[in-house]
Amino acid sequence: MTQNIYSRIHLAYSLVDSSQVSTFLISILLIVYGSFRSLNMDFENQDKEKDNNSSSGSFNGNSTNNSIQTIDSTQALFLPIGASVSLLVMFFFFDSVQVVFTICTAVLATIAFAFLLLPMCQYLTRPCSPQNKISFGCCGRFTAAELLSFSLSVMLVLIWVLTGHWLLMDALAMGLCVAMIAFVRLPSLKVSCLLLSGLLIYDVFWVFFSAYIFNSNVMVKVATQPADNPLDVLSRKLHLGPNVGRDVPRLSLPGKLVFPSSTGSHFSMLGIGDIVMPGLLLCFVLRYDNYKKQASGDSCGASGPANISGRMQKVSYFHCTLIGYFVGLLTATVASRIHRAAQPALLYLVPFTLLPLLTMAYLKGDLRRMWSEPFHSKSSSSRFLEV
Repeated sequence: MTQNIYSRIHLAYSLVDSSQVSTFLISILLIVYGSFRSLNMDFENQDKEKDNNSSSGSFNGNSTNNSIQTIDSTQALFLPIGASVSLLVMFFFFDSVQVVFTICTAVLATIAFAFLLLPMCQYLTRPCSPQNKISFGCCGRFTAAELLSFSLSVMLVLIWVLTGHWLLMDALAMGLCVAMIAFVRLPSLKVSCLLLSGLLIYDVFWVFFSAYIFNSNVMVKVATQPADNPLDVLSRKLHLGPNVGRDVPRLSLPGKLVFPSSTGSHFSMLGIGDIVMPGLLLCFVLRYDNYKKQASGDSCGASGPANISGRMQKVSYFHCTLIGYFVGLLTATVASRIHRAAQPALLYLVPFTLLPLLTMAYLKGDLRRMWSEPFHSKSSSSRFLEV
């Protein structure tokens, strides 16, 4: 009896450990921030389209921002397969491709972190610098804020390569999370269910069953395996001597968020896929909430089905799904503490986000529209959504 009470107290204490609290807060903040960055990008693109249409006097049907990638049903079905192939390549040939993979990851992290810093740099440069773009020849034209954010990002990546500090790795992983949530779109609830269901099976298989086939937990090994520092590899290739570039640490790649506990005895880890994939769903429902708010404004406050209470009508899909994400993350944490082993977080995150969303959409009468073609093609005039 005493042992059971002690184990429960220990479990409760581990859940409020600083590493777990940091993981919860940061992952939720990244999803919320990335979703609103995505919504603001839509507003900016709509304004640019209106300006272009008014200046040209005609409508350009191909006005979608080329930097935004929309996932269709075929891509949603094959993405888990592609992820599995990439995972196997990293598992079997990590030693051969680790330097190339590290460099590519560093380049992507530099661009993503510059995107994360851009609003802050725009705020800092607005009083002292006009928003005119500076030409760099074939490289393109950039504002002072874009140049500042890119310079700071390059500096951070260089310090990370030299030190390998976990905090800098987390910063780069945060940039990757926000950029992927902001630039990737789920067009409908059907595509969302296909993608998240496939990734749930992918996550469960590679965490629970890969050890029976490959005699090792493929997911955990790839996620935790450090890579050789490119500076060290370059020093050895060029024979620069034993004291040049040899004291740099191996790098843990920014494919995850890690936070140390208050005692420093362990790290809490969460893969960026466990943030980005539910984050894409949150981004989708935020866009739908905004669309529905515009539509209800255009129809002078038309209400939903008569059997739905006014209080439920006021609950947004974004709030419902975000609460589900929190509960799913909490459940995954409890499961990992009970079983004392790595858990596929999507096994808990996908049901706790999709099922409440599907239930609420059915009760509100929006399920059919959200399932296939949730958005009209017309541009909206609303600029902000209260959350």
